[in-house]
Amino acid sequence: MCDCLFCKFVSGEIPVNKVYEDDKMIIIRDINPQAKNHFLGIPKAHFKLISEATPEQVAMIGECLKTISSLTEELSLQNGYRLVINQGDDAGQTVFHLHIHILSGQKMNWQPA
Repeated sequence: MCDCLFCKFVSGEIPVNKVYEDDKMIIIRDINPQAKNHFLGIPKAHFKLISEATPEQVAMIGECLKTISSLTEELSLQNGYRLVINQGDDAGQTVFHLHIHILSGQKMNWQPA
């Protein structure tokens, strides 16, 4: 049995309020928002890093990105948005199931570390 929190969200083992779902991913609100609107796009396939993804999973990530861009109203993307995929400990990845942060609803400044 997988002990991954996001796999449990995807399977329904842990109920979450899904903003969107299709055969490739779910989108939920982040419990620790870093912007006015902060969602997580969680692929249904489990892998930690893009470098670990199969060619099929890479294609699925592309489809997820395209789907996110089509959810303008649902995710409040009208005035722009930021997508973030943290990769590894130094990048701040805390759940080791690849996921896409979707931030919108406010003006965001670039603040490199």
